[in-house]
Amino acid sequence: MKKLIIINGPNLNLLGKRETNIYGNLSFSDFFERISNKYPNVTLEHYQSNVEGELIDKIQEVGYHYDGIILNAAAYTHTSIGIGDAVKAISTPVIEVHISNTFSREEFRHKSYISPNARGVVLGFGLQSYELAIQSFLD
Repeated sequence: MKKLIIINGPNLNLLGKRETNIYGNLSFSDFFERISNKYPNVTLEHYQSNVEGELIDKIQEVGYHYDGIILNAAAYTHTSIGIGDAVKAISTPVIEVHISNTFSREEFRHKSYISPNARGVVLGFGLQSYELAIQSFLD
């Protein structure tokens, strides 16, 4: 059984309430329940923090004995060399995920400090981006 964790960064705790025109109306907890039920043969966990250092701590904590990390560092994607370095330092493969197509948004969102160290990137498919990342670990 694969052991995967979804790590979400700042403001993703507001999914379903925040900028619903971009992020949709579904809360992450409701979405997580749905995908957990859809993949009963996967041990799936979720962690969210608005604090950069806590995200780094979690990446380091799970980064040597999980089968995969699905990381949506949100705004930290574009600013955090530390999160990029944490992804580079671990042995667990990471898929970078974004709900929106970051390349269709503000210019500062076009740069990622995570992408160079990630196995792959999935973006622009709404919450389905997470599911596509899960499937990449199962194929």
